[in-house]
Amino acid sequence: MKIMEENQNQEDDFMEEQSGVKSWIQENLRIIISVAIVVIIAGGIYSYAKRSPADDGLNILEEDQLSLDGNLDETNSEDEPVATEEDVVVDEVKDSGETAEPAKQETVPATESSKETNGSFIETAQQGDGLTHLARKALADYLEKNPDSQLTAEHKIFIEDYLRKNVNHDGKVFVGSSVEFSKDLINQAIGQSKKLNDNQLRNLQKYAAMVPSLS
Repeated sequence: MKIMEENQNQEDDFMEEQSGVKSWIQENLRIIISVAIVVIIAGGIYSYAKRSPADDGLNILEEDQLSLDGNLDETNSEDEPVATEEDVVVDEVKDSGETAEPAKQETVPATESSKETNGSFIETAQQGDGLTHLARKALADYLEKNPDSQLTAEHKIFIEDYLRKNVNHDGKVFVGSSVEFSKDLINQAIGQSKKLNDNQLRNLQKYAAMVPSLS
């Protein structure tokens, strides 16, 4: 009988404990849910922080690569002339440790910048002149003696680029440098420019617009 009473008491105590736990859970349910949400968020942040930077940048790299591929120049360098830009400006003479000759440091007077011979025009670089500038001067001198109304600014851009690439001159142009453009080469460049089609001339318009003096 005593044993049964003890068992009954134990069962009552157990039921009271369970009832107390349920009551505590019900009273603190919101707190428990809030804590669980915080733990889940913290776990997500930790997991994201451990991701490899290479994984994050993969898609961006692929998109950039596609963009670069999509912007490749579609012009055929063999079919169309390479459009010219302003040639490299005259480099300043750097101190090489040797005494430079005074004559090479002086700007050549404008009256001596161009010279015509029987078969060529000799152009001498002044401050700011590059090989393209000298080719432009040679063409202007030639057209002054041999006018050609068919030549547009786009033709002239092509001609000066043709001269720059085919003239017999190596290295950079410095103040006082002289470059000889044969009249045959100039005439040849003019002939090649007249073979350009409308599409090629349109491609040269943006470069011709940079040099108003050609119009």
